[in-house]
Amino acid sequence: MDKKCYFIDLDGTMYWGTKVIDGAIDWINYLLKNNIDFYFLTNNASRTQEQACNHMLKMGFEGIKPHHFYTSAMAAAEKIAREYPLKKDAYYIGEEGLKQALIDNGFTINPDKADFLFIGLDRQATYQDYSFAVRLVKDGCKIVGTNNDRLLLSEKGVNIGNGSVVAMFEYATSSESIKIGKPHNAILEGALRYAKVSKENAVIVGDNLETDILCGNNAGIETVFVTTGVHDMQDCYRLDIKPTYIIANLRGLE
Repeated sequence: MDKKCYFIDLDGTMYWGTKVIDGAIDWINYLLKNNIDFYFLTNNASRTQEQACNHMLKMGFEGIKPHHFYTSAMAAAEKIAREYPLKKDAYYIGEEGLKQALIDNGFTINPDKADFLFIGLDRQATYQDYSFAVRLVKDGCKIVGTNNDRLLLSEKGVNIGNGSVVAMFEYATSSESIKIGKPHNAILEGALRYAKVSKENAVIVGDNLETDILCGNNAGIETVFVTTGVHDMQDCYRLDIKPTYIIANLRGLE
């Protein structure tokens, strides 16, 4: 493969929760040593860039910096701020990563008069939090789903994903959300702008056929499917989603 800029998934590709996937550290070291551009393109909206970076450094990765991360929270806040420049009041269900992205893009967190409800994974959210947010939507607030992942991998197994929460809000309010994360184009378009890279010079690497690989296929971007996470080779045929390349371990890209 020609030298390109890699957009790399995290959960299921680099690690499961706090467990590093075999070959991940070696490959990142290879990219750094050979000055090959890369960014971590993640649907996870809960962490800031600094938190995401520290999470990986604590697991044993070296040389990565906060600027290497582009999240669905960043993509959501950037897209809405760019397309609706006069609407800057927002509310959110989510964690620090989503809050920081909204502030960075000029939004005011205003529960009394929100134009948009941004939904990211919030592991502390309560029934009361969800009910309050539903009332905002019923009063005219527009839902922005940072990602639509049904499940989230961890070292203990699968957990409920943010997409399941977004679907709950859509069902409760009989409304459709603005969709941001992989496989939707919004996160990829934002990432290409962030990295100043054309899609002809980009490659998406990930373990999830329905998000990572489909995102690249929809945009006409090369994809590398690594069978360390959500899907295996048989799923390519079952789902009829064909990546450009298939590898069992990221060392295969060195």
